[in-house]
Amino acid sequence: MTTESESSLTPAAPRRSIFNRGALLAFFAGGALAAGVAAIAHGDDIGAWHRGMMMGGAHGTADVAAHVDHVLKHLYVEIDATEAQKAQIGPLVKQAVDDLLPLRAQAQAAHAQAIDSLTQSAVDRAALESARASQIQLMDQGSKRLTQLLADVGDVLTPGQRAQLAAHLKKMHGMPAS
Repeated sequence: MTTESESSLTPAAPRRSIFNRGALLAFFAGGALAAGVAAIAHGDDIGAWHRGMMMGGAHGTADVAAHVDHVLKHLYVEIDATEAQKAQIGPLVKQAVDDLLPLRAQAQAAHAQAIDSLTQSAVDRAALESARASQIQLMDQGSKRLTQLLADVGDVLTPGQRAQLAAHLKKMHGMPAS
């Protein structure tokens, strides 16, 4: 015999759990996509760990374009993207990378400014603060652009594809299965 409190909790719990799991998967998929695009735009070596490519230094436009194409090909396979989805996602990601690449050079300049201020005979606190403010502004611009990309790509993918992407990314990054 069930009590009134047990019977009222049982039906709602599975629905809430499924919704939360889907929301979490979409969140992780979006975060991972954002991290990947940010790594490409900022020239980080995150993707290089998987292929041994593009280690260190400046990367030319052709290198970045080849890396984006490589990542997108793997993405398409993992989520079983249709040709129509590929035609939409590719330009979205490539435009975001093009928008983010100039921020990389600006971030490097702000970083160099901060380092230079530390090498002076007296610490230039104003220069350090200026570099910090510049970095925050650049991160905000990049974050806004990545959020736009996530929303745009999310509109193209089905909920099932977002779940597939999240599962693949969890596996790649050693996250425990839920």
